[in-house]
Amino acid sequence: MRILFLCVANSARSQMAEGLARAILPASVEVASAGSAPSVLNPLAVEALSETGIDIAHHRAKPVEAVSPQTADLVVTLCADEVCPVIPGRVRRLHWPITDPAAANDIAAFRTARDQIKARIEVLARLLDLPAGPVASEFHASIRVRDLAASTRFYGWLLNSWPKEWTHRYAIFIRADLGLNFVLMVADDNVLHHDTLYHLGIALPDKAAVIDAYHRALAFGAHVEKPPRTTWRGTPLHELWLTDPDGTLIEVYARLTDPELAAMPADQAPDYLVPGTE
Repeated sequence: MRILFLCVANSARSQMAEGLARAILPASVEVASAGSAPSVLNPLAVEALSETGIDIAHHRAKPVEAVSPQTADLVVTLCADEVCPVIPGRVRRLHWPITDPAAANDIAAFRTARDQIKARIEVLARLLDLPAGPVASEFHASIRVRDLAASTRFYGWLLNSWPKEWTHRYAIFIRADLGLNFVLMVADDNVLHHDTLYHLGIALPDKAAVIDAYHRALAFGAHVEKPPRTTWRGTPLHELWLTDPDGTLIEVYARLTDPELAAMPADQAPDYLVPGTE
């Protein structure tokens, strides 16, 4: 993969991005930077990166034409208030508007720009080898609320829709055009800070897709909270529970078909879908 970082002068932001990307991204990724009106490498950019152990003192400002932009797989522009260089053709593009630290001519501004660019590249590094995930048809979210009636009114306004159904315990909003299944749950005296978000989820087409998502999750390295199983109590579902890196619960689910519902056991005991995961 070849990534090209662009700004106007190729003196600070794109140069720091090039240096940081070389340090953070895999060696198999080719990195370059350039500018639409190149000037000279800013010594404060060199200093800011040297504080993190990265040496770009040998870098030189280059025009866009010098780095064969037509061969780039990804072009990242870092201009904020200026007019960014434009690379014609079909290429994946990202825009990271970073304020030009040269305007302040202060090492603190360069450190701020450096850290903002570094954080973006760290995210990019985790996306470059992203494997295919489950193909979802619906996004689900559940939150806890203090006053179910007041919250139902608010979200009814926000989503421009009455809930599909409600009880004294919950209200369910369905927006098929958004692929959204949104549930308000009574708080049950939970402190509403991190507990406000109850869980997130995605809907899959069938039981086989839930089982496939389980194996994809294992290969990806996701934490499996509960292995795939068919549950009958409440809303019958084929479901898999994961947690994200911060511990938020993620429900991966598929609704049961009529024949599957007809096979519900008398004791409604869950049916584990992958042998050995009971």
